[in-house]
Amino acid sequence: MRPPTIRDVAERAGVSKSLVSLVLRGSDQVRPEKRRAVLAAVEELGYRPNAAARSLSERRTRTVGVLLNDMRNPWFVELLDGLNSLLHDNGLHTLLADGHLNRRLGEDLTRTFTDLRVDGLIAVGTLPPSEALRTAAARVPTVVAGAREPELPSVDIVAGDDERGARLATEHLIGLGHHRIAHIAGQGVVGALRRRGFEGVMREHGLADTAVVEQGDLTEEGGYRAAVRLLSGRERPTAVLAFNDIACVGALSAAEELGLRVPRDLSLVGYDNTYLSRLRHLWLTTVDNGSHDVGRRAAQCLLDRITDPARPAELLLRPPSLEIRGTTAAPGTGA
Repeated sequence: MRPPTIRDVAERAGVSKSLVSLVLRGSDQVRPEKRRAVLAAVEELGYRPNAAARSLSERRTRTVGVLLNDMRNPWFVELLDGLNSLLHDNGLHTLLADGHLNRRLGEDLTRTFTDLRVDGLIAVGTLPPSEALRTAAARVPTVVAGAREPELPSVDIVAGDDERGARLATEHLIGLGHHRIAHIAGQGVVGALRRRGFEGVMREHGLADTAVVEQGDLTEEGGYRAAVRLLSGRERPTAVLAFNDIACVGALSAAEELGLRVPRDLSLVGYDNTYLSRLRHLWLTTVDNGSHDVGRRAAQCLLDRITDPARPAELLLRPPSLEIRGTTAAPGTGA
């Protein structure tokens, strides 16, 4: 049995095909009784508009390309939830590409998105410099979400206030009485901002000499290795602020292997407030930078830019907050 066509809907409703098209496009030029008849016919027949034909007639594909830095990071997945909810409410569908996988394969799917004529593009997370992304941003409304780079003309950036978040976490640890505090640092502009927040607070409290920074690579293994280096020295820190929750889980594993009890012997703070931090056997103190909210704000920025591509670029920073759970406490008596 063939699927119903727009002609079938018109015949069932007793109207012309052009009027059915107006109703399906949401036009306000249709009388209420005609609109009701068309919608009733659509429901009765189970008619679904041909997406390809509609795209040709409207010169829009109603799709948004999302280039994700690394799908393994749970913070980005939670950001996508906020992103998709608003885009879906506005009749847009997302096409997702994993930047980490693309780099391994030597491909750049940014060009694929532009070839598919997406209505907009959202780059999620810190991506390596890409001429393809710069070219795409000049042709397609583009937003950067959850990162601070790349900075491109007419490209909005929506992210957390990373420096402020690191300051909140460091102030919390100092307030508990910790003086020897280390930071497992991240990469890119976001990593530099979080490091600057950490070092700024330590300096303001006269603790610059006891502040230690160890480079990580944003993964659990990287957090583990960085923590082993930090905790194996003679003057080990009594607290560690990790770049993200994943690195913090790695640091937690290192502490346990070295016989340190968290938080009695070592306090740990993560960043991002992902689902990992809320697992009961981890229960990490962490910085919440509003992944879902950042996603929704990025989606709204893209909708606004699709409507007005020439408007000035914006930088929107979502204020962070600190979620205090079970991995921070005052330093032990032996510290």
